[in-house]
Amino acid sequence: MSFLPGEHYVLGADFGSDSVRVVILDAADGSSMGQCVSYYERWKKGLFCDPKNNQFRQHPDDYTESLTKAVKGALAEAAVKDASCAKKVRGICIDTTGSTPVLADEKGVPLALQSEFAEDPDAMFILWKDHTSVSEAEEINTLCRTWGGIDYTTYCGGVYSSEWFWAKILHTIRKNERVKNKAYTAVEHCDWITAELCGNTGPAAIKRSRCASGHKCLWHASWGGYPSSDFLDRLDPKLSSIAQTLGKETWTTEKVQGHLTSLWAQKTGLSEGIPVCVGAYDAHIGAVGGDAEKGVLVKSIGTSTCDIIIGPKPEDGKKEVCIPGICGQVDGSVIDGWIGYEAGQSAYGDYFGWFRNLLMWPYKTLAVMKEDELEVFEKKILPALENEAAKIPVSEQSLVALDWINGRRTPYADQSLTAAIQGITLGTDAPSILKALLESAAFGARAIIECFEQGGIKIEKVVAIGGVARKSKIGMQILADVTNREIHVTASDQSPAIGAAVFASVAAGLYSSVFEAQKKLTAGIDRVHKPDPAVNAVYNKLYEKYKALGAFEEKAQ
Repeated sequence: MSFLPGEHYVLGADFGSDSVRVVILDAADGSSMGQCVSYYERWKKGLFCDPKNNQFRQHPDDYTESLTKAVKGALAEAAVKDASCAKKVRGICIDTTGSTPVLADEKGVPLALQSEFAEDPDAMFILWKDHTSVSEAEEINTLCRTWGGIDYTTYCGGVYSSEWFWAKILHTIRKNERVKNKAYTAVEHCDWITAELCGNTGPAAIKRSRCASGHKCLWHASWGGYPSSDFLDRLDPKLSSIAQTLGKETWTTEKVQGHLTSLWAQKTGLSEGIPVCVGAYDAHIGAVGGDAEKGVLVKSIGTSTCDIIIGPKPEDGKKEVCIPGICGQVDGSVIDGWIGYEAGQSAYGDYFGWFRNLLMWPYKTLAVMKEDELEVFEKKILPALENEAAKIPVSEQSLVALDWINGRRTPYADQSLTAAIQGITLGTDAPSILKALLESAAFGARAIIECFEQGGIKIEKVVAIGGVARKSKIGMQILADVTNREIHVTASDQSPAIGAAVFASVAAGLYSSVFEAQKKLTAGIDRVHKPDPAVNAVYNKLYEKYKALGAFEEKAQ
């Protein structure tokens, strides 16, 4: 299809851990018409969460309210450039964090939207970083290895994580009898919000995301969909009951989930009937926004990191090679017709947020400062520390830290692991600690790259996406020096939302393929961080210390 700028627009919505970001792009050339960020009000207040017990829950109303505000805000900005913009939006695609499931009733309505469960965290969406189900994940892993049937961890690196669907559901139904008895099905955030926009949340009507169902829900075509009833019954018969409501088919993201209802058209100002894509996870969609192709590792760096690379499917007659230690590999999780490989770190932005909060404690509890003054002061801490950290030369005597502050996602998921810092003395200051944390995050990234390459995935280029990658020049330079690779940083903070817009343009029929749309709509590269060979030589020695500290930590657990 040939068309000119100003004729067709597409909308991408990216649900992160704290907010939803909406972009409206001109489908002809990717130019931004409007964008808006809306923060989750309940989440911002810390409601329904218990960080000390690794509990992180989000209310469905946070999602719908924030989406409405963000779409309206983006349309208002776009209207300044084109007053008829709202009528020219041809398609919508949404990505979310994951695995972020919720228990729901027979109509697919999250239990938290019922009055009796309105304040019950177990009836809400269980955020990706909720690690309350560590023991249940280990139980799943043990059963996979011992029950005598299919090893359902085959396509998720050999380890099932507490960050994923079945572990979270199992933990919840064991803990909360009321929620268990009321639940009929379970649904991922990316599937529920897209179905909600289309008015088809009934379990039989939802087109389940291939991206979300893949290794997170242990779906695979080779064993006929989700794990067998025989397997799930051994964990809890309720899981079998829920699995039967999920269907057996899954869909890739360029497919159409349904069409925007009149209700949502009225809420947002968009046109009724425009196509809404099947949902997916933010990192996978972000990889497309970061120009994913064969050999390109796209690092989505936000509250955590997700490392995504695509590869061709095996030739006819050849068996797919499974890579030990990674999070998973799913045919079509990123782009239809390609295998998407995923790894990552369970904390990045959260890692440095923890350190900032640590330093802020006395100011928030003892200092006499107004709230707005505290906010201004808080925003200055990390940039100031980064400036000082950049002046500290790399040395073999530098502090060494472990980045497992929220457990380890890759290699070989283990959410029970904790962080550590080695080498602290009376002379250690805050900038030195921050630099050690930045270096530990880079060491963790190097371990992921090595895990991929040991499994046979060749990495020719590394692209960093996300607001953290854009803001932290020292973080990206350390990453380049530690990995001895060029780090290409995208020109936009909104790669996931842009990636979503790419899929929306395909679903709307404006482009014939994701790769074709990608060439027109993505933002390109802003800067490149090149490794310093001399610094890399020192980091090679510190990396060995990092691995030794990690081995000690694992043994001590």
